[in-house]
Amino acid sequence: MASYYYLGASLPDLKADGDMPITYDEFLGMCESWVSEKKYEFLKNLTLSSSEGTVVEEWSKIYGDLMKELNSLRSAALGKQYNAAFDKDFENSQAAAGAMAAKNPLEAEKILLEHEFNVLDTLVGMHSYDDTFLFGYALKLRLLERQSCFETQKGKDEFKRLFDDVQQRVYSL
Repeated sequence: MASYYYLGASLPDLKADGDMPITYDEFLGMCESWVSEKKYEFLKNLTLSSSEGTVVEEWSKIYGDLMKELNSLRSAALGKQYNAAFDKDFENSQAAAGAMAAKNPLEAEKILLEHEFNVLDTLVGMHSYDDTFLFGYALKLRLLERQSCFETQKGKDEFKRLFDDVQQRVYSL
C-alpha cells in the first residue's frame, strides 16, 4: 500500500459545514504525480455511486442504503409502498428522518452531508497518508462538489413551483 505523506499533508481540511477549499480537478492535479496511473484513473472516474475500491466498496453499501431509506420515507409520505430491500441502519434512519423533517431542501442536504461526512470519518478511521485516507478524502470532496451546485434562489424557485403545483392539485379536488 502506498504512502502519501506529502500529498496528505498538503491537502486542505474538508468540513461538512464549510466551503469547498479546492475543486476536484485541483485535487486530481495534486494527486497526479503521487499516485499510480491506475489509481489516478480510479480517482478521475470516482463518483458517489462508485462501488469498487479501498473504502469505496463499504461507502457504496452505506450510501446506497441511505438513498433507499430516503426513498422509503418519501414513498410512505406519498402513501405508496416501497419494495426495494435494504439494510436498516440506525444512523442512516436518523439522518433520513432529519432530512425529511427539514424546513427546506437545502437544510435537508446539509443534514445528509453532515451524516455522510461522519460515515466517511468512521470508515477512514485512523488511516493517514494511504489509499483509505486518499479515497475517503476524494469522496468527501465529491460530496462538497455536489453541495456547491445548489443555488439557493434556484432551489427556492423550484420549491415554490412544486408547492404551487401541489396546491393547485389540492384545490382542484
